Amino acid sequence: MTTLSDAESIGRIVLALVAGGIIGFERERSNKSAGLRTYALVCEGAALFMIASLLLGELARSSGSTQYDPSRIGSTIVQGIGFLAAGLIFVAGDKVRGLTTAAAIWVTAAIGLLIGAGFFVVALAGTIATLLILVSLRWVEDRFVTPGSRDAISEDDQPVGG
Repeated sequence: MTTLSDAESIGRIVLALVAGGIIGFERERSNKSAGLRTYALVCEGAALFMIASLLLGELARSSGSTQYDPSRIGSTIVQGIGFLAAGLIFVAGDKVRGLTTAAAIWVTAAIGLLIGAGFFVVALAGTIATLLILVSLRWVEDRFVTPGSRDAISEDDQPVGG
């Protein structure tokens, strides 16, 4: 494994901000509780943690250690983002709101991890797939699913508090 330079790290951070911002822009336009800044920061934060993990791994290897596993920090991000996303889910009677927003934040963190680890093509594919799901399936729901028949997961398509 080669050493991760400062320029490469900064490039990964910028790319994570852009990828998260693109997804957040779609959510912002849809008037959701989490938007452009939230998604950009989640993606950037995940990338920063992954970059830090890779840099710590390089530091450990340069000092002779063979016991460092960079994936350990990544696995804790999944748990932390789950906690953050859980705060976006609201239950009011038999309606559940915020599940799509929570899931999108979770996916955005995964995209940030991929960018931080240097898997740019997979991160791009994930960003495109996420946008396709958020936009195209909303279109399908709006045209083919009657509002009264939507299940709890589909209820996220209404803005929180409204």
